[in-house]
Amino acid sequence: MAPRLLPFGDDPIRPARPAPVTITVDGETTAGVLGQSLAGVILATGTLGFRRTSLEGRPRGVFCGIGVCYDCLVEVNGQRDVRACQRRASDGDVVRTQHDLLPGHPHGDEAS
Repeated sequence: MAPRLLPFGDDPIRPARPAPVTITVDGETTAGVLGQSLAGVILATGTLGFRRTSLEGRPRGVFCGIGVCYDCLVEVNGQRDVRACQRRASDGDVVRTQHDLLPGHPHGDEAS
């Protein structure tokens, strides 16, 4: 099932029109609504991977959706290791996906 936003007129618990927010994810501008999590905004674009594993670079995204698994870590406004499922989107947020290589990895000791 693809992520989608319920039209505000069809939502019995939020009858008012939602306020829009705009965030930037890896340089791409993305629209969401006030109160939506960063994970929700990112998922609505069709993006499933928010970070890559340190050893093999495998994609990770929302797994638990409640902040327990840490698979949805992103950088937000320069702050690293933010759980996208726990952070509400704010207008103007700049989000970067994460991929940290392990120290001693053949491709370097730097984070990207």
